[in-house]
Amino acid sequence: MEAQTMEYGIVPPFLLDRVAQTDQPHLARAAHAARHTLIAPREYRPHRAQLELSIEGGALVARAEPSPDRTIADAKGTEDLPGTTVRTEDEPPVADTAVNQAFDGLGQTFEFYWEAYQRDSIDGHGLPLDATVHYGRDYDNAFWNGERMVFGDGDGDVFTGFTGSLTVIAHELTHGVTEDSGGLDYQGQSGALNESISDVFGVLTEQFTNGQTADEASWLIGAGILAPGIHGVALRSMKAPGTAYDDPVLGKDPQPATMTGYVQTTDDNGGVHINSGIPNHAFYLFATTLGGKAWERAGLVWYKTLTGGTLPHDADFATFANATLSTAAAEYGEGSEEVAAARAAWTGVGVLEDDRS
Repeated sequence: MEAQTMEYGIVPPFLLDRVAQTDQPHLARAAHAARHTLIAPREYRPHRAQLELSIEGGALVARAEPSPDRTIADAKGTEDLPGTTVRTEDEPPVADTAVNQAFDGLGQTFEFYWEAYQRDSIDGHGLPLDATVHYGRDYDNAFWNGERMVFGDGDGDVFTGFTGSLTVIAHELTHGVTEDSGGLDYQGQSGALNESISDVFGVLTEQFTNGQTADEASWLIGAGILAPGIHGVALRSMKAPGTAYDDPVLGKDPQPATMTGYVQTTDDNGGVHINSGIPNHAFYLFATTLGGKAWERAGLVWYKTLTGGTLPHDADFATFANATLSTAAAEYGEGSEEVAAARAAWTGVGVLEDDRS
């Protein structure tokens, strides 16, 4: 991937702005951490196989099954990447919980993409999965920089460590999948789609790992990364955008669930983290209407739409919505339940008009 500056990060800049501006004395450390996180540079920098032997018809047959190739490094509180290698593939857990959580999360994301969609790592060709933990001092974010996952430890008062959230890890790695699939401009509606797709596959990775159906899942992004004193459950809710938090420091979750609440703004690359609530909710409606395991049908439609090679890099919500209808029709038939559910989901959030007579 070509080197470029991106704004990927699980914590949106408008939330960090809120924390940075707080004047509450007991949150002075958090305010300082948020200010530094906002200005810290994040340069975007754009196979291993496990051999299986079996005997078939008296002959020895070798089979290569993809497996992750993980390397975890420790930045030790600095902002120097990659850091010191502390755990590699096939090595046992270490004493550092963050290292082990990152290692496990990378593996679970790898397993999801392979088992659900036969995708061999982020690029489909066995890309090694690297991560750095303990990045910066009180760093309030986690991000994918085109080469590796990078995790801060949080300030402890507003945000806690980010390695314990599988949705965070899978969300950020999915930015790599999107880039490898042709990319979506990180601005306006295409940028909101970029964020939404990462949210979709973030929750699907968690649901797959936990064996949850669409009805059993929480549909939360970043559950567990808010400190105990914060009034909220996560960064975002796909089930009910706008309800993830309501806190004196963070403010109220600004995500709209439908186009009636669409936010026109020049901040946050044109509201990519805010307006992503609309396609997020459309996917939630699609998946829960179909029921069962959301990665099997609903997720397949989104995955094939993303990776099919026909999605323009500047796709708006309507373009993406119509593309999912075409994918569902190609996969399941024009008159299928899947097409009807997808159309109902997009009309339900106001992206498409219900043109049925």
